[in-house]
This record gives sequence, structure tokens and C-alpha cells, in this order.
Amino acid sequence: MIDRLRQMAIFAKAIDHGSFRGAARELNLSPSVVSHHISQLEEHLGVALIYRSTRKLTLTNEGQRLLAATRNMLDAVEGELQDLSATAGEPSGELRITLPSVLSLSHITDQIAAFSLAYPRITLTVDFSDTRRALIDDGFDLAIRMGPSSKSSATSRTLFDVQRVLVASKDYLATRTVGNDPMALADWEWLALAPVQNVPLSFRNKDGETMKIKPNPHMFTNDAQALHRLAHAGAGLAIVPEFLVAPDIGNGTMEIVLPEWELRSISVFAEWPANAPKHGLIHLALNVLSQAKS
Repeated sequence: MIDRLRQMAIFAKAIDHGSFRGAARELNLSPSVVSHHISQLEEHLGVALIYRSTRKLTLTNEGQRLLAATRNMLDAVEGELQDLSATAGEPSGELRITLPSVLSLSHITDQIAAFSLAYPRITLTVDFSDTRRALIDDGFDLAIRMGPSSKSSATSRTLFDVQRVLVASKDYLATRTVGNDPMALADWEWLALAPVQNVPLSFRNKDGETMKIKPNPHMFTNDAQALHRLAHAGAGLAIVPEFLVAPDIGNGTMEIVLPEWELRSISVFAEWPANAPKHGLIHLALNVLSQAKS
């Protein structure tokens, strides 16, 4: 029985990594040993679990059933071990998180600080960057992303939504007449984030009417905070997270343009590796970060 349990754990690791080589590296085994254990498991069960090719591993129907059962078993064991180890002391270790730089000005930064204070034996590396970092290749444990609404899954979770607003400086708006709908703004000076420059803008008013426009921006940047500062300096219209311009709206230096027309909010969501322990540091951090509000 012990040999079978070991073979099941090796099988699950191979699927998590997508290759025998990746599983072998984590388990400190050779790829041939990993392959041998999975072949023995298949021989014992009398079914094929994996279709092997030179590029990837594909689960059979029987493999999918066994993987689900194996993960339930491993999660249960890991949860018990975590509960037992919790009595021996505080959580400790290293955790590397990457997130967009604009979120440094949001409440999620407060949650990261709260997590650090609650678990002082965990060493945090927090990478605020507008360059999308890869989880595995760049060595991160947790990635916070911004984008269209993302469904929660086994390796992702929506944390909160961010309302976006169309803004301009008070001085810029003083030289123009704002119409009744977004179409009247199509030929104004627009500032845009380079990664989403070709995405049409969809507005919705309180009556449920929707309107899409695709302006021709005259300036691009890859940084949301720079976009905000350019709009603040009077360079044109910009769409930015509401939390970013709240102080400027409050002091009157910037205004929301056509406030009766709203833009769709965007989600802030977390992603983590498939093989992350369900009772480890990543999920400990997620429980705290999920309390963040836009």
C-alpha cells in the first residue's frame, strides 16, 4: 500500500508539472524513475493513466479520476500536517508576490502590510511592476493580475473589482464643451495604455443604454500612474482606476467626464501554481488579501 501511495503522489506531481522531468526535479529523482513508478501504477491498475508524447502529458479518463482522488488524499494529509505543525510555532518561510505597480496605491497594499505584521516569520518579496511577470519562470509564488472579470478556479481567485472612470484636468475641460454622450468625445485628445490601445470602450448609462466608441489616442504609455499624471497635467482624456484619481477629484484639480456614463469595472484576481499546498503560505496570504477592497 505504501508503494502505491508513493506512486500516486509521483503521478500527481508529473501532471502538475506537465512533464516527468519537472516532477523529477522537484522530487529529486531521475525522469526515468518517475516514469517507472507511473508505469508500475498503470500495470497494477490495469489501465492507462497518461498518453505520453515528446511535448506533453495528456490524462486518460481513468487518469483524470485517479488524479482527482489523489489530490483529495494529498490535500487531506497536508491539511493534517499543517494543523499539527501549527502547534509547534508560527508559519515561516519565504513568499514572492508580483502585482501591477498601480496597485501600490490601492488598499491591497494595506492588506500586504497587515499580512506581514500578522506573520513576522514569513519573509516577503513584493514586486510592483507593469511588466507581466510569469509565475514559474520568474520564480513567484503568487501573482496578482488586473483584467476582465476572471472566474475563480483551482488556481485563481477574484479578490475585488476596481471601478474605472474617464477623467481630465479641470483646465483641459475649461477649453471644451462636453456633449451628452461618449460619442461627442471621440475626436478629443485621448491618452491610452499601450497594452489595451485597440480595445473599444463600452459605456453604460443609468437607463441601461450602452454605447461603444473607439477613439484614436494621440499618446500612449505602458504605466497607469503615468497615464494619470499626464491627464492631470492637461494632456487629454484618460481612463484610470477611480482610487487613483480620488484625491484629485476631491481637491477639484480633475473631474470625471460624463459621470452619468459608466465604464465596466475590472477585476483584481490572484493566480498561483497548480501544485501550491492548499494549507501553505500562498493560501494563508490569499485569505488576508481577499479582505482588500477597491
